[in-house]
Amino acid sequence: MQKTFHIRYTSDIHGYFFPTNYADTQEREIGLLRLLPDYPHDGNTLLLDGGDTLQGSPFTNFYERLPEEEKLSQLSDNPFGTHPAAAVMNLAGYHYITLGNHDFNYGLEELHVYLDQLKAVCLLANIRDKAHRLPLRKYTIHTLENGLRIGLAGVTSHNIRVWEKAETVEQLEIEDAYTSAKEVYEELRNQCDFSILIYHGGYECDLNTGRVLSSDSENQACQICTDIGYDLVLTGHQHIAQPGMTYGLSYTVQPPYRASGVCSIDITIDDGRKNISSTILPASAPASPEGLRFLRPLEERVQAWLDTPAGKLDRALPFVPHLQAALHQSLIANFINTVQLAYSGAQISSCALPNEYKGFSDSPTIRDIVSTYIYSNTLVVLSISGADLKSYIEHTAEYFSLSPDGKICLSERYMRPKVQHYNYDYFSGIDYTIDVRRPVGDRVTRMEFNGHPITPDERMTLCINSYRFSGTSDYSMLPSQPVVREVLTDVSDAIIEYILQHHPVHIDTHHWSRILPDNS
Repeated sequence: MQKTFHIRYTSDIHGYFFPTNYADTQEREIGLLRLLPDYPHDGNTLLLDGGDTLQGSPFTNFYERLPEEEKLSQLSDNPFGTHPAAAVMNLAGYHYITLGNHDFNYGLEELHVYLDQLKAVCLLANIRDKAHRLPLRKYTIHTLENGLRIGLAGVTSHNIRVWEKAETVEQLEIEDAYTSAKEVYEELRNQCDFSILIYHGGYECDLNTGRVLSSDSENQACQICTDIGYDLVLTGHQHIAQPGMTYGLSYTVQPPYRASGVCSIDITIDDGRKNISSTILPASAPASPEGLRFLRPLEERVQAWLDTPAGKLDRALPFVPHLQAALHQSLIANFINTVQLAYSGAQISSCALPNEYKGFSDSPTIRDIVSTYIYSNTLVVLSISGADLKSYIEHTAEYFSLSPDGKICLSERYMRPKVQHYNYDYFSGIDYTIDVRRPVGDRVTRMEFNGHPITPDERMTLCINSYRFSGTSDYSMLPSQPVVREVLTDVSDAIIEYILQHHPVHIDTHHWSRILPDNS
């Protein structure tokens, strides 16, 4: 007998509930409030989400800055909950979610408040909190109205143990995502007619050719699809829109981020034969009137905060395309490094630019700052040898490649399987030369501090952000360096405070790096 059911799947909403990107006030096809009006609500449809809901937008940034009593009062009379993220997810009617790495950014207490108010069940097989406060389940069997038994499990990237703050990781038991996904599949496979894994992780291979693009265990979806046997693997984390295809033993999809679209999946089961089709539906519906009603007062506070003047710069710092910024010195990166040096007292500073950023006018507002430095990072000061500093710069120099005509272009590894401009680092405090014509690992031909060559055994103090200190993306030389001090101020807060204290802010225009060949 033929039976059909449907799935709507989102992931990596990152706090984008309203139809705006917050870089301006223009309405866009983005945000969960524009997706949820078209969600079907019937006994044969499952609404699922793959995590990274709580962090990433100015909306959630502002909310997390509020005192606890103010947080409780924002939606005090709202029937969907007082936590704004939980309230929107409840309004949408989600059945099951998993957690993403960024859902841990604000600590377990905030995560507990969110999950406690969330009506959806959180499926997470490879992470447990030692105090057993978080309502997490390994898997569930959901029986649809048509009688089909759907087995659902959730896992998230185990790299949380290197990305997250130590005080958060200490409260968790974290297991390998692939191993947990396999173990839980063996438990549920004989209890259901159709199996689904919600995985907050992405593809480590080219889905069309199978060619390995990344050996980092951050993403294991291809291995999961090839080895285990789930009927459907729902992925996330990479912000890659994958409408759907069969890979290995599984059908797999990945929705776009910021709720700019939702994966719509149709499954038909007929005498054991399973047919799956899917597409990505854009966020084109008018925003939910009810969601606008209860979130509008908080959103108006967010917008007023964003338009607050921060101060004055001696020049504008507009967006520059990433390759040009890397080749000719990003003044925004120089400015971020200036702030980091001022707050850390280090000799050298490094920073990166997001994949997307707004830039600053010469009279920046809070909107300019939080739309340019979008991360939730603090700072770490390391004592690093000249040899390890060279290894660090050599690794970031892999960002570049040469085209057949000898021009500098972007390396494929920084563009696939996902775009990773944020893994190229800019340095201030040292003058250095990268020659892209030389082999990878031997491109740094000059490193000088105050005009003097840096020797391999010379030790210097280096300020980096907490994400880079985790060593992810093969920056493995950094976590082993001695820590001199930590600066627990959020970097975006430090930028705001620095601009407010300096009138005007002098922008460092020095070209710390020289990238060869010069004909690019």
